[in-house]
Amino acid sequence: MKSWKYSILLLAGIGVSYLGSWIYLIAINLSILNLTGSAAAVAGLYVIRPIAILITNTWAGSVIDRVNKRKLMIGVDVIRGLLVFLIPLIESLWFIYFILLLINIAGAFFGPSSSVYITKLIPAENRKRFNSLMSMAGSGAFLLGPAIAGVLIMLFGTDLCIYINAVTFLVCAWFIYLLPDVDTEVKEKRDPVTWNMLVGDWRTVKRFARGASYFVIVYLLFQGAMLTGFALDSQEVTFIKQHLMLSDQDYGWIVSLTGLGALAGAAVAAMISQKVQLRYYIGAGMFFTSVGYLMFYASFDFLTATLAFVFLGFFMAFANAGYATFFQQNVPVEIMGRFGSIADMLQAMVQIMLTLILGVAADWFSLQVACIVFSISGVFLAAALLVTVLRPSKKEYFEESKGVVL
Repeated sequence: MKSWKYSILLLAGIGVSYLGSWIYLIAINLSILNLTGSAAAVAGLYVIRPIAILITNTWAGSVIDRVNKRKLMIGVDVIRGLLVFLIPLIESLWFIYFILLLINIAGAFFGPSSSVYITKLIPAENRKRFNSLMSMAGSGAFLLGPAIAGVLIMLFGTDLCIYINAVTFLVCAWFIYLLPDVDTEVKEKRDPVTWNMLVGDWRTVKRFARGASYFVIVYLLFQGAMLTGFALDSQEVTFIKQHLMLSDQDYGWIVSLTGLGALAGAAVAAMISQKVQLRYYIGAGMFFTSVGYLMFYASFDFLTATLAFVFLGFFMAFANAGYATFFQQNVPVEIMGRFGSIADMLQAMVQIMLTLILGVAADWFSLQVACIVFSISGVFLAAALLVTVLRPSKKEYFEESKGVVL
């Protein structure tokens, strides 16, 4: 009973933070556009997070694995809340960029820390359901956040939305404060992060990867298909506006209905979590997600595009919940922060590369052809993933009562 009480508190805290982040995302885009009148300035917002990851994630995992995760998550949210509160008070674009870089550097610690904390807090047999509920919270925020932002911006302007995001970070910190401490072996006095420590940590991660070849294969296939999808996301607005010739209102409807599909998928994933094996969540979920991208870029009107994205959103909820559970089951908790941080850094580099390649291909060939070719490559990667996870000899990697120790 206590386990689910803690689960609800954690879901509530992170869910509130998700909602605030979606409200903030709409507001900060409009705020920068109003401040500068430049589309390039708005595009600059999307470069900041990968830069922060590249700056931080070579050493963030070494810190995460050696500190109290609950205290770190609280500190990160308090810092982010205070920094976000400053944004409406600043009129210099470059100073805003600097504040956003600091926010994203702090945020680089939260994701890996929360993965470790969830692994320690939630019993192994409950993680798939918990991760499905986390996906549901994210989907609900994705659905409600832009709608709430639209109303608030219309009535009060963008500043209020940004202040709301600052408050949601503090609310999330409060909920995490109410949760128990799961780190019992963390030293009060920490050794400083040195070059030798970083090299040793990278070697530890490398040694784990060499000894967990099947996990690495599943990880690479999943991330390859997912990052292909993320690259395709960069072209969705252009495809909708220039190829399908749809309006801004049509785009808003497609995004909202996609969120509804993701919310429905996460709800179903949570309800059937005890009946469907984890490997089907990962393999089938990612395969149908990739098929959804192909359907979208092969669409020819509003209805076919909307149905494709609803289909995609529904199955992505399964894929995300399955992958999070698989990661928690197979990466030793002692190195999870280091592995997650290094993996995030590598993913950021691959995502930038794939996005640039797709952008150039869309200029050289037609947008639809380039996106369909990328979508087909994602489907092949996802099909290889499905075959890999369904191998009977590897069934033990997906047993949800399994705990991993280093």
